[in-house]
Amino acid sequence: MKDLSEIEKSVAKLPEDDFAKFRQWFWEYENEKWDARIEKDIACKKLDGLASKAITDFNNGKYRNL
Repeated sequence: MKDLSEIEKSVAKLPEDDFAKFRQWFWEYENEKWDARIEKDIACKKLDGLASKAITDFNNGKYRNL
């Protein structure tokens, strides 16, 4: 397996069209990993406290419009 510096060098040498394809692939891969992490945290109820506080704050008028 290549180490990180070898991967960085390989990516830096990619032609522009291949780099664009790699960037798209990596973006999708990263989003899939993020989604899986969020789903795991939800299943483990790690976000329940934050959600409850956010709902309470909203109901008490502690919010601002974006």
